[in-house]
Amino acid sequence: MPEFSRQAGSRRAQYQQGSEMWSNKLLSIVLPLIGLYVLIVGSLYVLQRPMIFQAGMSPVPPVLNSVPGFQEVSHRTEDGLDLRALYRPAAPGALTLVYFHGNADGLSGSLRVTERLAAKGYGLLLVGYRGYDRNPGSPSEEGLYADGRSALRWLSEHGVPGSGTVLVGNSLGSGPATEMAATHPVAGLVLISGYTSLPDVAASTYPFVPVRLLMRDRFDNIGKFSQVMAPILILHGTADRTIPYDHAVRLAGAAGNRTRLVPFEGIGHELAGSPMVSPAIDRWLSFLAR
Repeated sequence: MPEFSRQAGSRRAQYQQGSEMWSNKLLSIVLPLIGLYVLIVGSLYVLQRPMIFQAGMSPVPPVLNSVPGFQEVSHRTEDGLDLRALYRPAAPGALTLVYFHGNADGLSGSLRVTERLAAKGYGLLLVGYRGYDRNPGSPSEEGLYADGRSALRWLSEHGVPGSGTVLVGNSLGSGPATEMAATHPVAGLVLISGYTSLPDVAASTYPFVPVRLLMRDRFDNIGKFSQVMAPILILHGTADRTIPYDHAVRLAGAAGNRTRLVPFEGIGHELAGSPMVSPAIDRWLSFLAR
């Protein structure tokens, strides 16, 4: 019996020693992985605004008053920033479109996207954001909302009422456009490649990160649709991988019968530059004006 007990004790000691060895090996693997994950998540949290607002990638802004039919204007935000924008008055009886551009874009891109609408006689106010187009300030959700309010205030002060204004938001610009439509009386809202919310977009890009808890800028478009009283047009490419087409379907469902959804088969996130977009907007605006 003593010999049996000694053998059992030896086996237990060997088992415990082996278990501790494997635990130490496991910890040596898991702890660095946890540290790496924390580093990645922390970096994404700290760098989220430069990643979201790619102002440094926007094209060089057009030269002062060099665009035929447009004039450069400046509007002051409530926090004291003077932002440049481009304005083209509407033909008699025509609506004025306020265009909020997408990310890594600016006034130059806004001109290209809206040139066919300008040729139709629509008025255009091409909004410049803080931090973009060499404007002062740093972009954020609240900052872009302040820029939008400032632009609409400038338009109102220059004789264009909300009843004659249609807001157009492309991609990132769908956020400030929706916020303005939810808080101002306007004639209509057009979203091109719009999103339900920024966390929804980020969650599909970074499924391993708790982005819904970490994101400071949310642009909750779908949550604001109930506050938009104006008719809504949603244009979206079915092959969009940046903001999947499902966002458009969900937005249209949230707005009900006030919304028209127009899919563009096989087109991706570059939809705003497609020659098919302006005719779709023009047809909808013609129906709106009846």
